[in-house]
Amino acid sequence: MFERKTNLKKKYANNKRMLDWLSEGSQSKIDKFELLFNDTASVFRPVESDLTEKMGWTTTKNSVYQNVNENEKLTILAMYGQNIFVKDSISKRVWKVTESKRYIDKYHCRKAVYEKNDSTRIYAWFAVELETPVGPEGFGGLPGAILGLATEDGGIIYFAKEIELIEPEQGVLNCKIGKNKVYTMDELEKEIEDKFSNSRWGKGMFTEMFRWL
Repeated sequence: MFERKTNLKKKYANNKRMLDWLSEGSQSKIDKFELLFNDTASVFRPVESDLTEKMGWTTTKNSVYQNVNENEKLTILAMYGQNIFVKDSISKRVWKVTESKRYIDKYHCRKAVYEKNDSTRIYAWFAVELETPVGPEGFGGLPGAILGLATEDGGIIYFAKEIELIEPEQGVLNCKIGKNKVYTMDELEKEIEDKFSNSRWGKGMFTEMFRWL
């Protein structure tokens, strides 16, 4: 079980209207996810709840399926009340493993750093005892499962809160797409730009959605 803490003040730092609306008691939001995996496949998905969620619209809850053997990643984006399916190859990231260490639950973890660009740096803590290279939101590529993930400014932080060694139920690591339209990331970016680039709130929408992913 993972918890994601989003600092809403930092997320909406460039939106004065949102900043004025956010109260002292609503500066951050907690969302819960689960990461299930075996040696070749994984799914990271939100934990469903029957409870009414406050401010649910301020963060997104996507699901990410990965298959190492096929080098495929399927992301289900939860956008404006509908699911958008995006299929691409598994992301390749260059990590710098550091000497920094810590424990998450009972697992000994090492810290790694990924520099996406000059303004976006991601920190990950991976468990050397859990050898499968998986993690939250499709992050991976390290010699161990990522149990902690954070943006450099602390605006978004994931940490594993409960860890169980179980065999995922048959079929849970596979997603049934059905008749839904499937995009590549490039196709989705073009469609968003074509539809929303002329609107004030639509400019830069794609960049903001995937700013750190």
